[in-house]
Amino acid sequence: MRLTSSSFSQGEAIPGEFCFAVVDPVNHVSLSMNRNPQLAWSKVPEETKSFAVICHDPDVPSKGDDVNKEGREVPASLPRVNFYHWLLWNIPASVGEIAAGRQSDGITPHGKPGPDAPGGMQHGINSYTGWFAGDPHMKGNYYGYDGPCPPWNDSIVHHYIFTVYALDVDRLEVKGEPTAENVQAALNGHVLAEAKLMGTYSLNPRI
Repeated sequence: MRLTSSSFSQGEAIPGEFCFAVVDPVNHVSLSMNRNPQLAWSKVPEETKSFAVICHDPDVPSKGDDVNKEGREVPASLPRVNFYHWLLWNIPASVGEIAAGRQSDGITPHGKPGPDAPGGMQHGINSYTGWFAGDPHMKGNYYGYDGPCPPWNDSIVHHYIFTVYALDVDRLEVKGEPTAENVQAALNGHVLAEAKLMGTYSLNPRI
């Protein structure tokens, strides 16, 4: 399989319009357009019955002690964990592209609704659900795509990996809440092929 995007190129920086936040010279960051990037896939197995898309960032700090703190920087040596930005499945086999802004076009405080997504698809709960859990102005279940927003004082560039999966089922049965763990468990045994596309992003002007 092959996965491409007209929104960004493999290994290159993701434009701010597809991110949750952009650099602000006064306040470090400001909220952005939060549009999902365009994705297109090809060379899929003939027996494909549906597709799924997952986007994750494997570079998120495992501890928040230094995150977004004035006069401090998140060290590169800190162990990193996964942060899931997008879980989308039940994409019909006839679909070979997701247009930019089709699944997300702006920030929705308390999160977009789900699991039903535009185009008859379904989307899951991303990791902003946990990130905003203690913020009364933002907390909620964040379904669908919400873009990059790495710590503005992180010493490393973050990598965002988009993966499209060709599946052997028309409908993916996700048991329990549609979290990354449960969606990935549902994918087990049904993946015919997959393709990846990686973009980078940082909110730290120093790097």
